[in-house]
Amino acid sequence: MKLKNIIFFLFLNLTTLHFIGQNSTVKGGNKTEHETAAAHKVMLIPFESRLYMGEIDQSINAETKLTAKEIKYKFRDGLNEQLYKAFKTNKFNVVDLMEDTAKYKKDLDGIYQYLTYEFQKVPDQENYQPPKKEKDQKKIEKGQLNVESNSDARFMNAKITNAKVVPILYGKYKTDLFVFINQLDIKASGSKGPAELGEGNGNRKIIVHYTVYTFDAKEINSGIAEEEFAANLNNPKKIIDKHFSKIATTIVQRVNKGLITPVK
Repeated sequence: MKLKNIIFFLFLNLTTLHFIGQNSTVKGGNKTEHETAAAHKVMLIPFESRLYMGEIDQSINAETKLTAKEIKYKFRDGLNEQLYKAFKTNKFNVVDLMEDTAKYKKDLDGIYQYLTYEFQKVPDQENYQPPKKEKDQKKIEKGQLNVESNSDARFMNAKITNAKVVPILYGKYKTDLFVFINQLDIKASGSKGPAELGEGNGNRKIIVHYTVYTFDAKEINSGIAEEEFAANLNNPKKIIDKHFSKIATTIVQRVNKGLITPVK
């Protein structure tokens, strides 16, 4: 074989190996997404079962015959599923702890063990800053000690009590972003917060409380993502597919913004 042909043959093989290395596909059925070395890898942590507040479960049961437990777990799994899809669409690599509950149960239980929750002011997403712990505002009136009421909207924020948890998960799964779903509220028609006036909205409302940490336990985004839906919609799958998907898109957009906008 001539030297020129040998060089061409070696070049062709090296090019092919490089291409294959760049396009290793992700496991999982017919997914066409590709792992990217430079991409972020997200871990999705579902809300604890006790942190589901459903005001329409009775209506769902009347139409679908699903039990309260079945409704809660459909929504818990469905929210993670929609987040998984939204992150994958945006070229993130994802570990979903709801994908295989038997496989991830030990890790999930360990995470919950080192989580605590605080009601904090909902952050301004236009100029995001992590919410800070508030001191009770107290004052004396007519000889009595009164605590000032605060009507600002609040959300359930997740706080990690053991600094080693996130680095351990990063080392095991190579996930550098952690999306904690802290609480899911599904409000009935007419529901309103304590700071709202009037009779409330005629639609129902989904409220997802969440927190996003980096692998070094830095909080880059948190708050609530909300979505309204019709008062006569009682099919969990339709609620998940049409409305949870929009919430997932909102959270992914905020994560992207948090990654390019340093938190002061």
